[in-house]
Amino acid sequence: MKHLIEQLNSLLPQTQCGQCSYNGCRPYAEAIATNKADINQCPPGGDEGIAALAEFLGRPPKPLNPEFGVHKPRQVAFIIEQDCIGCVKCIAACPVDAILGAAKFMHTVIASECTGCELCIAPCPVDCIVMQPVAADIGSLGKRENAALAKRRYEARNLRKELEAAEKAERAGLKKAAILKMKAG
Repeated sequence: MKHLIEQLNSLLPQTQCGQCSYNGCRPYAEAIATNKADINQCPPGGDEGIAALAEFLGRPPKPLNPEFGVHKPRQVAFIIEQDCIGCVKCIAACPVDAILGAAKFMHTVIASECTGCELCIAPCPVDCIVMQPVAADIGSLGKRENAALAKRRYEARNLRKELEAAEKAERAGLKKAAILKMKAG
């Protein structure tokens, strides 16, 4: 089953957008593998992605289910710099760490790393993020290469977040132990 999930996941665009109603491409692949989701729920993958899933699974292709959105040409996020207040909400929302910046400073998108998931738009309190068509030089990698790069960035981000949470829990435990020691003391 794990091998099947990995193969299905490799056919998905790795935008991690959640439009399919799952929290990322891998959970969607797991749902397809366990017959909890249909193959036509991924708008970023479009007809081409549905056809690849159908062929792999030996099923007939079907049109994209409009309940999950519509397929659009690849786009990337762009931050209107003069409007950015440096709130970092977009940075936290980006599933592939394609946004750089710091609190109270202007942010920017690394266009070549952006998957076009649009998850950064909603949390922005000043509406300074817009989606723009991919420039020809940004799209120089093939779809599979872009997906593989996005998957690596997503997995690296998740690992970093897990390590940060573990370190935070360890610091909290050490602080609690120090306080208890002082009180006992």
